Amino acid sequence: MMRKKIVAGNWKMNNDLAQTETLLSEIKTQWNKEPQARVIVAPAFTNLYSAFKALRETPIEVAAQNMHQSDSGAFTGEISAAMLKSIGVNTVILGHSERRSHFGETDAVLAEKVETAMKNEMEVIFCVGEELEDRQQGNEFDVIKAQLEKGLFNIKKESWGNVIIAYEPVWAIGTGETASPEQAQDMHAFIRKTVAGSFGEEIADSVSILYGGSVKPGNAKEIFAKEDVDGGLIGGASLKAEDFMAIVQAI
Repeated sequence: MMRKKIVAGNWKMNNDLAQTETLLSEIKTQWNKEPQARVIVAPAFTNLYSAFKALRETPIEVAAQNMHQSDSGAFTGEISAAMLKSIGVNTVILGHSERRSHFGETDAVLAEKVETAMKNEMEVIFCVGEELEDRQQGNEFDVIKAQLEKGLFNIKKESWGNVIIAYEPVWAIGTGETASPEQAQDMHAFIRKTVAGSFGEEIADSVSILYGGSVKPGNAKEIFAKEDVDGGLIGGASLKAEDFMAIVQAI
């Protein structure tokens, strides 16, 4: 089975409604040929429906940056799977390093969120990644294995069609440090091997694993050329239409 190539833009807490509409319009204008990849954008909650409507006639998909693990209830400020689905959003990013570090999301909470997403037949972009300290101590593979097993590996075999994994070396994001394409490939291959160990080769070979460590137009082609890198989860570069589309074309 051919793995899907995917480029997803995580806009984080950027862009109001007008800025979102402008950026989407610019992306659509630069959509000059059918890319060899699925293209996903993840605006802020307040702009998801507007993005869905703006992109409805295009192949570009819309994802949410997070969601709550409960179906409904007294969780002020939170968003449920059903709310997302009701506005045409069927994909959600879970376990991003910023959610883990700034908002204290644990592996146990993320396992619940993943379970809720699967129950609601939503697709999950599940993020894993190690801090600089982990890599300096040589623990990076142990950290990633634990994040995968605790947060993601409780799902049923048949749910893997709704899973995308994103590897983000936290130490290479906004620090001036960069992971080499070889370091990215080594970790992606390890992630695939870890999935194979629990769910078999067929599932491991079919799951898309994205790289999320400061991908830019200048380094995208080299990173995407690696055997186990199936695309990117793009941060800052996804906020400029020209840069984002250059990365899409690099696939």
